[in-house]
Amino acid sequence: MNAENLCSFFNLLKYGEDSYHELMKNRVREILLLSSIYDAFTLEQDSGLSEQIYGEYKQLNLSTAPRITNASMPDEALKLLDNKKFDLIITLLNVGDITTLEFAKQIKTKFQNLPILLLLKSNAEVEEIQPYLNQLYKYIDDIFLWNGDAKIFLAMVKSIEDKKNIENDTRIGLVRVILLVEDSVQYYSIFLPLLYTEVMKQTQLLIEEELSDIQKRLRMRVRPKIILLHTYEDAIYYYNKYKEYILSVISDIRFPNHNQMDNEAGLKLVSMVRQDKKNDIPCILMSSDQSHEEKAKELGVTLINKFSQNLLHEIRNFMLESLGFGDFKFQVPGKGIVTVAKTIYEFEEKLKEVPDESVLYHSNRNHFSTWLLARGEIQIAKKLRPLKPEDFNSIAELKSHLINSIRTIRERKNKGKIIHFDPNSLTDPFKIILLSEGSLGGKGRGIAFMNNIIVSMNLENRYANLPILQPCTSIIGTNEYDKFIDENNIDITEIISLSDREINETFINYKLSDELREKLSIYIDQIKTPLAVRSSGLLEDSTYESFAGIYRTYMIPNNHPDKLVRLKQLESAIKLVYASVFLKSARGYIESINHKIEEEKMAVILQKIVGDEYEPGYFYPAISGIASSHNYYPVSPLTYSDSIALIAIGLGKAVVTDGIGYRFSPKYPKVNLFDIDTLLRKTPTYYYAIDLNNNKFDLISNEDCTMRKLCLDKLNNKLILKHCASIYDHENNKIIPYREDKPKYSVMFSFDNILKYNRVPFSEIIENILEIGKMAFGGPVEIEFALKLSKEISKFYILQIRPSISRTQIVDIDLKNIKKEDIWLMTNNSLGNGIIDDIHDIIYVKPEKFDNTRTLEIQKEVEVLNEEIKKENKKYILIGPGRWGTADRFLGIPVKFYQICNANVITEVILNDFNVELSQGTHFLHNLISMNIGYLVINNNSNSFIDWKWLKQLPVVKETNFLVHSRAKNPQKILMDGRKGIAIIYKK
Repeated sequence: MNAENLCSFFNLLKYGEDSYHELMKNRVREILLLSSIYDAFTLEQDSGLSEQIYGEYKQLNLSTAPRITNASMPDEALKLLDNKKFDLIITLLNVGDITTLEFAKQIKTKFQNLPILLLLKSNAEVEEIQPYLNQLYKYIDDIFLWNGDAKIFLAMVKSIEDKKNIENDTRIGLVRVILLVEDSVQYYSIFLPLLYTEVMKQTQLLIEEELSDIQKRLRMRVRPKIILLHTYEDAIYYYNKYKEYILSVISDIRFPNHNQMDNEAGLKLVSMVRQDKKNDIPCILMSSDQSHEEKAKELGVTLINKFSQNLLHEIRNFMLESLGFGDFKFQVPGKGIVTVAKTIYEFEEKLKEVPDESVLYHSNRNHFSTWLLARGEIQIAKKLRPLKPEDFNSIAELKSHLINSIRTIRERKNKGKIIHFDPNSLTDPFKIILLSEGSLGGKGRGIAFMNNIIVSMNLENRYANLPILQPCTSIIGTNEYDKFIDENNIDITEIISLSDREINETFINYKLSDELREKLSIYIDQIKTPLAVRSSGLLEDSTYESFAGIYRTYMIPNNHPDKLVRLKQLESAIKLVYASVFLKSARGYIESINHKIEEEKMAVILQKIVGDEYEPGYFYPAISGIASSHNYYPVSPLTYSDSIALIAIGLGKAVVTDGIGYRFSPKYPKVNLFDIDTLLRKTPTYYYAIDLNNNKFDLISNEDCTMRKLCLDKLNNKLILKHCASIYDHENNKIIPYREDKPKYSVMFSFDNILKYNRVPFSEIIENILEIGKMAFGGPVEIEFALKLSKEISKFYILQIRPSISRTQIVDIDLKNIKKEDIWLMTNNSLGNGIIDDIHDIIYVKPEKFDNTRTLEIQKEVEVLNEEIKKENKKYILIGPGRWGTADRFLGIPVKFYQICNANVITEVILNDFNVELSQGTHFLHNLISMNIGYLVINNNSNSFIDWKWLKQLPVVKETNFLVHSRAKNPQKILMDGRKGIAIIYKK
């Protein structure tokens, strides 16, 4: 996927399908008000202008109210215009020593596109300007009459904004337009504010139920534009230009027509609109002269007395009944209203049951499309509007078409979004269901973001034979965690004094809120497959702290025949995720990155586990894996910038915890990174699965108690073997595709059919997602994924995405300029970037004493020395053989992070008699990377060595059975070049 395509996709993601962000680009934010000092005082003090305007904007849920700058003289106004950008000028009549006409001329000469509005204070001023009204309109955009109500300012501002934005917003957002034709300053100065207020209130009512505050403000941008016009020729011009978008025409009857007052101009305008058979546009005529009522009836429009005491009520009824703003009232001719729909969901449900006569009645009158237009569902409404009952074979077919159209709206509206709890959406992979309010946490944010990416970029359908999805996901927001802590009176000081097991046992006995338990009961009714209950702390998976593997994840089979047991198991898993914040390893990690445990809040993610029962009684995905856009251990021909992935059969524990699997670059999937001997040696011998045979388990005893470690040589699933297995041909010393008729050959898992023969676009998808992630996060990313294989359609699932390390300090090491006698350590295989020059302490495992059968003893000694240095608030360099933090104690020293939390540089050493594959892809390693802790590997090649002789002559602080703690007199200078993977430590 090239950069151009990515940019276009991100624009789609940013602006959304309805392009709300692209609407209302021209806003009035700064207003220059020209008025005398007295008038300014009167407006502000007597009328409370600023406060009233702010109140109107806030009440109508509009964005920031415009700021008003006062000028008391025209010269002062001109100086302000030279030094500051204004979006609108409002001037009172004849301020200062020049007339309004002269002032407007000067402004328009210098600022041609800057709108000017004249605000009159009395009817006497209206009469005063009549003789030169036409001249004024050459330089003044419009004229209004102040009546003491701040709503007039709202109307003035919005009328300018609507005219400036109508061209863009109708074209991009298909926004509707209301034409208001009226020439009386006194009348439209009263009526226009009422109309704007009503349109905005009705629009708010439509969007109140389903959208967030941000989305509400965005959706307000698609409210109908109100275009105020004063002449017949202007009305005809706007109608002809925007007829496709006209929602309604509201017109006076008597107004100018080609510079002559026309007593029937409104009737002529509506007559012309009615002649356009393609548009069934609702119209209203207004007049103080009721003699036009018969002619109005002939045109099929309502005539309203413009000075009626019930004018606002009549306009509101018109908007509700004719413009579709109210509830949809299903009617049957002769029987009246049979049922009412308030929401689009209710509308869909009611359509299924209303009589055919009602569907026919409303369809013939375009009521369906009008109602949808008012709700901003413009595309669907446009498709429905030209359709008539005769276009269908039967009313049943018409009804089915309407129901499917409404369903399309609902699905599109929430697809890729986070929505409030909805039982009908729990099994929808394109929605994130929020079970409790609050933050989603770091992991949850990544999942929600990726879900939006999948929908916005249509990744599901990008690859015909391998759709990209996310598992069905629900999230318990952090508000529930706060409730849990408060309602159970949890004292953090008391909790952290307990052992890990005591903490778990205590939390199991606490209660979740009744509201959440009720939702979980519904959830467990809907979801019948195994579930992953994942942590999602506020600090988790951020750019600078990953927390990978620090908190708990529980996999539950969710298959007990008793629903109440399944519900209790789910609740226990959630409570134990909460408890994991307080466990010793988590506390140690949080302290090591200078945070307090009180700062953390926990969200919980509930996800269907990807997979199938490929073996009787065992549930797992065909493939799980992790991939990173930055390669920290590049093997030739790869570079640090080439992506790298690690995949394995079964659940992801094998990859993210044990670090085993097949390693490849998604960019070059056909390239073998290791020779055959290494591949044979590295091929895994086991995989993990959910044990469906065990539906009674004790989660307190072990996080992994629901999993089983199974032997790969006993895997019999033909589908997985066909796609993932290969065979080692002993006779020809080569690897060949798996064949059932070759049992004498060794089976291994190099995934050749998927990676090299591209049976599905597996590696291409991984590479594209990494590229998308890099662009979205602005740096390296890591993803977790799973593949579900099927004889019909296989599916690729993205489980998580998170930022990788942030490298800020540029270090460039040129080995040609390094003298080996000046350094005691050098490697060309390192992680980390930067300069460290304040470390004196070094802890190393005595090479001659190392015994891989006694690594648990070494682990305890390391923890003791780490605690002693931690009390002194010092950092140190840690050196030892094999893998640090390994899950297999025979491959290295299985420390937890909190046991070495004050190490700032960690070194793995290959000894002559102890040569193991070095660390790759584990959670432990990811935490080191995210904190930019130096991680160095000594291979004993020409560019990799430790000067043990120099190291052993340093002053010893403490010596144990396996370890030495030395302290150099001078601080050690450590340089790490993150781009090349080179690191050196100077002796001085």
